[in-house]
Amino acid sequence: MSPQRTVADQLTATLGVVLGTPDVPLRLRGWDGSQAGPVGAPVLDVRSPQALRRLLWSPGQLGLGRAYVAGEIDVEGDVFATFAALSSAGRLAGTGPMAAPTPRERLRLLGLALRLGAVGPEPAPPAEEADLGRGLRHSRRRDAAAIAHHYDVGNDFYELVLGPSMVYSCAVWASPETGLDAAQEAKLDLVCRKLGLTEDSSLLDVGCGWGSLAIHAAQRYGATVVGITLSGEQARRAAKRVAEAGLTDRVDIRVQDYRTVDDGPFDAISSIGMAEHVGRAHLPEYAARLRDLLRPGGRLLNHAIAWNAGTKTWDPDTFIARYVFPDGELVGLGEMVGVLESPDLEVLDVESLRRHYALTLRAWVQRLEENWEGAVAVAGEGRARVWRLYMAACALAFEAGHMGVAQVLLQRTGGEQPPLRRTDWT
Repeated sequence: MSPQRTVADQLTATLGVVLGTPDVPLRLRGWDGSQAGPVGAPVLDVRSPQALRRLLWSPGQLGLGRAYVAGEIDVEGDVFATFAALSSAGRLAGTGPMAAPTPRERLRLLGLALRLGAVGPEPAPPAEEADLGRGLRHSRRRDAAAIAHHYDVGNDFYELVLGPSMVYSCAVWASPETGLDAAQEAKLDLVCRKLGLTEDSSLLDVGCGWGSLAIHAAQRYGATVVGITLSGEQARRAAKRVAEAGLTDRVDIRVQDYRTVDDGPFDAISSIGMAEHVGRAHLPEYAARLRDLLRPGGRLLNHAIAWNAGTKTWDPDTFIARYVFPDGELVGLGEMVGVLESPDLEVLDVESLRRHYALTLRAWVQRLEENWEGAVAVAGEGRARVWRLYMAACALAFEAGHMGVAQVLLQRTGGEQPPLRRTDWT
């Protein structure tokens, strides 16, 4: 007679079915205290049968993410080691969308759930899952709702994670020892130099966040800046920071959609971490609108995350689409450059910052861990878990080369000639 299988044994089998591999590179601890899996491997703590029920209804990345956000599963020790092991296994390995279990695998999954008493109605998703309501994707109203879901988590929460720079995009690191705050200041200065800002420059900062680039451009370069965002919380904190810096005569922060801007033309336009929210189908409109807001000879800097190694479509049923960037959509760098470039917009420079974003994300996770209790107090444990999972997983994706990030610098034709070399900003 074979020995009775423990809860942990059956959970390991369950995860193997979901991943499509018998080789689960984790040690699982069941809610009864039993353990199974390779000794010394990262430990995944399954605290409730509810986690298994979620996997029964959503047997993939989304089910795992929901169980983690709800606190029904947890990691023990280094989150990066656990997520790296999980993402290397079976269907989660590679760059494509996670394949669904076969009908036979689903039957086996049902049998395991029955033995563990986990069969039942589909659990409601955690409250942190996005619900944008109905409406056309990338309409102005729905885009505003998507931005609010991500950025209106609370300024105090973001301050704990981002630190005093309040910059929520890839920093530029001279070395891994640079430190996050110095790396973010270096990024802001690099953008200003690429745009050729001077005391006579007017800058439109599309997706201005908490105003860090606008303040830097006005303080260090004397530029006049219009910063726009769809997040009311961001705008309020940005305006407060501008006032505290004594820059209200040079910086105007607005809650405004880029499609409704009628100022200009501007000498320079920055769009940092905003194009990911536009949507593939709307990128030509986005590029044309920014081009029209530039004076002849003016420069545009587009800083955006990209899929690496080919064209992919955005899967709305992944964890990141449901919890982090609803309606967001990434495209490849080649596609982005192709959309931005036109007879009126010449590409001056393309700079990859993939490794820089991995360092930035690891620094954000470290700050979240260091300020965990405070983050939970201001945003709730579920929201803090969302950000821990998303930032750690993205750091690993950048390190593996599955995703990249690049700054594309362009200049509108009809004005002064661009520099002969990149020495203006390097």
